[in-house]
Amino acid sequence: MKVIKIGTTYQAYNDELEVFDKLPAQAYSVSFSKSSGFFLDKHTDIVVRENKIYGIHMSKANKVLNAFPYFNKNLGVILSGDKGIGKSLFAKILATEAIKRDIPVLIVDSYIPGIADFIASINQEVMVMFDEYDKTFGGIKAPDGAADPQTELLTLFDGLYDGKKLFVITCNELRNLSDFLVNRPGRFHYHFRFDYPDTDDITEYMQDKLPKEKYGEITKVISFSKKVPLNYDCLRAIAFEINHSGDFENAIKDLNIVNTSSVKYAIYTYMKDGRTNQTFKYLDLFDKSEKFEDYIYIDNGCIYVSFRNADCVFDTKRGINYVPGEYVEVKADDVTDEDDTKLAAVGVDHIEVIRCEDKALHYAV
Repeated sequence: MKVIKIGTTYQAYNDELEVFDKLPAQAYSVSFSKSSGFFLDKHTDIVVRENKIYGIHMSKANKVLNAFPYFNKNLGVILSGDKGIGKSLFAKILATEAIKRDIPVLIVDSYIPGIADFIASINQEVMVMFDEYDKTFGGIKAPDGAADPQTELLTLFDGLYDGKKLFVITCNELRNLSDFLVNRPGRFHYHFRFDYPDTDDITEYMQDKLPKEKYGEITKVISFSKKVPLNYDCLRAIAFEINHSGDFENAIKDLNIVNTSSVKYAIYTYMKDGRTNQTFKYLDLFDKSEKFEDYIYIDNGCIYVSFRNADCVFDTKRGINYVPGEYVEVKADDVTDEDDTKLAAVGVDHIEVIRCEDKALHYAV
């Protein structure tokens, strides 16, 4: 038996009791019991199972951990992006690298009133990871009379308590984060936005996952990605099915990757004399019966342009979807004048159909 004295209170424990001057470097879950309050429970070991890490995960993780010692206050990191895009993998890498540097990792996956005070009471350098913060703290209502969950944590993030900490939050929906977190580098110094794999990323990934005799399927995957954004979860599933089903067409039929809505495309019309027009349209390129039709204006002329989705093909060299001019219907505006007639007579060389990407999060200067 071992006895612990705190003030005037004595409590007996069995011989398994161990006393540490600080938390050992490992992963912990922040838990709560109605009888004893908050406590840390040893979390299962965090393991990065991927044999190869794609993208810039390692360099960004090292950037954070190399910067942390130079901060004289808390360091905050936001990881945002759609599901399956690499946030959780990055968080795992950051956690495992932190533990290697003797920094314990505290995992918070639920909101309990008073949790900020408990975390603040841990007076040593730790990494605190809030998984899916937009749901666990941004998507719930505070109890009557209690502060908003996100507001409760602001003083913790601001470093008004003793002890320097590395705070990491992952979120899918950026709009659910408090306005006091986004664009506040004093609280969260870094904001890493995880984007969908581009053509080079997809090629590298699929070449690693497929035997050489199936490399011909990669172009089909890239073409598909120009119509549907594919995350690494999707690519992993597609590669698995190609390896077992034989080709992309059979692979995509039964996967949980479904067509739920039209997609916004930029439509670039290239006339045979070099003049161009840009317009935007929501299309479902998988609906072969659907037809694009619109009036476009170039200089002083207006013409009617249309094409069938079925005539949109993928240019493997340029990595874009386009419609050859011979499949484009062109005619002058209904209210025809001389400029319209001349423009229609020029003819369309081709039309490029480019899926619109999300607005870039960070400024490019």
